[in-house]
Amino acid sequence: MAASPSLTFSHVGICVSDVDRSLRFYCQGLGFEPVESYTVGTEFGKLMEVEGNIVLQSKFIARDGVRLELLHFDSPGFRGPAERRPMNQLGLTHLSVRVADVDAVAARIRELGGKVLEHTRSKFDNPDGSSSDFVYCTDPDGVRIELMRLPG
Repeated sequence: MAASPSLTFSHVGICVSDVDRSLRFYCQGLGFEPVESYTVGTEFGKLMEVEGNIVLQSKFIARDGVRLELLHFDSPGFRGPAERRPMNQLGLTHLSVRVADVDAVAARIRELGGKVLEHTRSKFDNPDGSSSDFVYCTDPDGVRIELMRLPG
């Protein structure tokens, strides 16, 4: 087998409709911290496969070594619906975070414009006597986020 190239994970990008609202959501709701901001233009059009006049706000946030890039297109604007994707649709399905208290984080998500999909709530008793608790939520633009409380 040939040697694989050296790789380092960089980030996950999320297109958002309102960058300030998304910054509040991810920072105040999920504990991310702003780390870098850029405004880029048409020079990145080919890379992003976006045509026309481009004005893009790029806001990097980080937590626990994970970096998200919130992308807001001032021009030409965003496309597509702000709704969650089906879990069985090909491609990225969700972000997942471990939490100590699912109810507390879910309440904060609601306060910051996200939705809690209560019908997905799943609680399990583990063989060791502990329990696990899961629920799916969405950010204000419909990106699915899994909250999970696991033992340990």
